[in-house]
Amino acid sequence: MDLDTVIVGGGQAGLALGHHLHRAGVPFAILDAHDHVGDAWRQRWDSLTLFTPRRFSALPGLPFPGDPDGHPGKDEVADYLARYAAHFALPVRLGCRVTSVRPGPAGGFTVDTSTGTLQARRVVVAAGAFHTPRIPDVARKLAPRVAQVHSARYRRPGQLPGHDVLVVGGGNTGVQIAAELADDGRRVALAAPTLGPVLPQCWLGRDIFWWFSRSGTMRLSPQSRLGRRIAAQNPIIGTDVAGLLRRVDRVGRVVDAEGDHVRFAGGGRRRVDAVVWATGFRAHYPWLQVPVLDPSGAPVQREGVTDWPGLYFLGLPWQRARGSAVLGWVGRDAEVLAARLAEDRRPAPARPAVPA
Repeated sequence: MDLDTVIVGGGQAGLALGHHLHRAGVPFAILDAHDHVGDAWRQRWDSLTLFTPRRFSALPGLPFPGDPDGHPGKDEVADYLARYAAHFALPVRLGCRVTSVRPGPAGGFTVDTSTGTLQARRVVVAAGAFHTPRIPDVARKLAPRVAQVHSARYRRPGQLPGHDVLVVGGGNTGVQIAAELADDGRRVALAAPTLGPVLPQCWLGRDIFWWFSRSGTMRLSPQSRLGRRIAAQNPIIGTDVAGLLRRVDRVGRVVDAEGDHVRFAGGGRRRVDAVVWATGFRAHYPWLQVPVLDPSGAPVQREGVTDWPGLYFLGLPWQRARGSAVLGWVGRDAEVLAARLAEDRRPAPARPAVPA
């Protein structure tokens, strides 16, 4: 085998796992398609600021610099991840796009990349959960003159033409972008049939994530009753939603479109110059040629472990807990997985001799 372990993806999940594997003495390489560590964060919208304060935004072994109670911007996160990889001298192979992971001819896996082919005993998939935008089919019915952008490619209000903008999606991303566009003087409609419960960024003098940390909220299991409830609610954090709804028009679910008009559930209709689809992402692993995906393309796994020996996932939402896909908490899942991989490398105990 060329490598003991290949980690696909050099974001926070892959880097945190790399740190723990390095400490455990497990040989590995991190493969990342970007040109620089942290580029996935640099490509997000300009004003993006984390909900989590810096004290709760660090990966294992390296504090996040700056005011621990302040909230970092997306470029700060990107720079921190690059510093993290350099600080621990993690073996990140940049510009290395994985094109295929398939069972190897002699066991393990064959990993085809844009820079060559590797053989690996184990593969950890730490990418793919937030890479492929989900855009409804109705988008194709809009006229070419209507500018359309998914939130993954939204950068700033100035990239959108015209005055009338529709933001589709009522999660944290949708309400934040709607607020920014309203601040820019656009006439904004927010298509959000449902909105989750609104939580303040600060409560009783403490950041909400201080309370989450003290109460164990970020460690909640997806199988727990409270975990299932929180996952279904998708709370909105830190946005003054009541104030926002006084500045934007809230409309229903998008059901159809024609030309530069969009129709909503209940019969409403609106002309738009631009649409921002804040409609989330879908799991997408077209390069994974191992039968561990369900019919929708999502991984079939339990706490990151699949039924295919040697193939694991890391960084999925609610993989082991509420914090599994959150920057400051993914290290806990990484530590558990690294311990499993290190244990798997140890030689099996010798069997006692059988008397003749």
